[in-house]
Amino acid sequence: MEFRKNDLVTLEIEDCGIDGEGIGKADGFTVFVKDAVIGDTVTAKIIKAKKNYGYGRLMEVLKPSPYRVEPKCEFARQCGGCQLQALSYDQQLVFKTNKVKGHLERIGGFTDIPMEPIIGMDELFHYRNKAQFPVGRNKEGKIVTGFYAGRTHNIIENRDCALGVAENKEVLDRVIAHMEKYGIEPYNEATGKGLVRHVLIRYGYFTKEVMVCLILNGNKIPKEEQLVKSLCEIPGMTSITINVNKKHSNVILGEEIRLLWGQEYITDRIGDISYQISPLSFYQVNPMQTQKLYAKALEYADLHGEETVWDLYCGIGTISLFLAQKAKFVRGVEIVPAAIENAKENAKLNGLENTEFFVGKAEEVLPREYKKNGVYADVIVVDPPRKGCDETLLETMIEMNPERIVYVSCDSATLARDLKYLCERGYELRKVCPVDQFGMTVHVETVVLLSQYRDKSTCLDERGSRQIEMQASRLASLLAQKPDDTIEIDLDLDELDATSAETKATYQEIKDYVLKEFGLKVSNLYISQIKRKCGIEVGENYNLPKTENPKVPQCPKEKEDAIKAALKYFAMI
Repeated sequence: MEFRKNDLVTLEIEDCGIDGEGIGKADGFTVFVKDAVIGDTVTAKIIKAKKNYGYGRLMEVLKPSPYRVEPKCEFARQCGGCQLQALSYDQQLVFKTNKVKGHLERIGGFTDIPMEPIIGMDELFHYRNKAQFPVGRNKEGKIVTGFYAGRTHNIIENRDCALGVAENKEVLDRVIAHMEKYGIEPYNEATGKGLVRHVLIRYGYFTKEVMVCLILNGNKIPKEEQLVKSLCEIPGMTSITINVNKKHSNVILGEEIRLLWGQEYITDRIGDISYQISPLSFYQVNPMQTQKLYAKALEYADLHGEETVWDLYCGIGTISLFLAQKAKFVRGVEIVPAAIENAKENAKLNGLENTEFFVGKAEEVLPREYKKNGVYADVIVVDPPRKGCDETLLETMIEMNPERIVYVSCDSATLARDLKYLCERGYELRKVCPVDQFGMTVHVETVVLLSQYRDKSTCLDERGSRQIEMQASRLASLLAQKPDDTIEIDLDLDELDATSAETKATYQEIKDYVLKEFGLKVSNLYISQIKRKCGIEVGENYNLPKTENPKVPQCPKEKEDAIKAALKYFAMI
């Protein structure tokens, strides 16, 4: 049977898609129905028809699913922000677990996935510590604020979102009242005219501090003093700012921030770490679950105080500082300069001196620091945006060869893609744990542990592989000898035993050891000087000066001791 637009069909919903839509079939024709729940029997109207499938609008629930519940918010269907409010919470967790598992199987090609139980939420509503409310006029000309309806820029009026904090409504009531009293126009996307575009509200879940940031199509709002006075009557008010955005685009925040009252940030905590959060800062929106998320990442990192860690896409240092409590040293990378300044301030705020932060793209900074400056990592933690990691970054991670990689993801599809790349190049998927950060929505965070693949029966360890390369190089040079030359070859195959202690080390291995254990950079010249001191044979022409009266720098005592320690470690003295 052929189905067309506006046809009515009766469906038994047997499955759900990755965006939470119900999936049913009519005479073999698959229909995706938003707001339908697994187990429902529904009537749906076809709104878009393809050859073998289509999309339908839920018209009536003929027989409700045992998993169907009454949405808490009356605007749930219109708004579209809470795609799963009609689904019981235990089934939401099943849906999210299956979503992660399905992506790992279909995109990543993984089987026998080591899944841990999803970490669910204790508080299902009013958990968001941040909200951005667009401001406009409705059809009757009234100033309204709320959220955009799904896939549109039509504002669904709602000042008291079920996922937001109670303070949101009080802030919005006062801002709208101020606009109405003084004739201040909301921004009109179609014309580019009007002043107030959005109201951004942040809330310190543990400190109870409140931030209000008005996003304006201009530099100031009329009667600022009166607005500040009104907002300051709200308990916990800490920061009132203006963000200037005069661009005719859908981008919410501009780059210029002007302080109206208080300070430019609020403070909140995750575990024992405090963070200063500005209007432009990236900060997880569910602090209670973030604490569980970071605790799981820290568990997977398995830090004992001796590890050097890289935190990629570090934001304001949220994960970095969590890790710095247990690591020897943590380096963070973030593209937003203001976020890095926040990260540095947050490190000072918490008295953590074992951190360093870099501004730039992770896929540019990490290769540069590794290849040019010789930095390394025992553990890499990566928490990228939804698009996942750039392939250049993944390549560098492979080259750096950390013992463990902890991948924190907000999109399980790109996660699966990146894990496939890493696991095809020497890493093994060890643990996967979904974390529900966003109850009532289809989004889910995932923490993954990767470790170096080890199969001693079939492969050598990294140092053994390097020894093979060295022996191959020696053979190549020997094969370059002239005809009739007599040469003697002595290949000690014990050097290639992956389980035995090495009796030699390359200059680079000695450098790496000294940097890792002592935090010192040493040159080939210094290493050769100490080798000679210890009676180790060094090439006759190695590092010879090019002038008759050279001023050769001598290895400092601190570096000499470190190099000797490395030589002992590699059983060379």
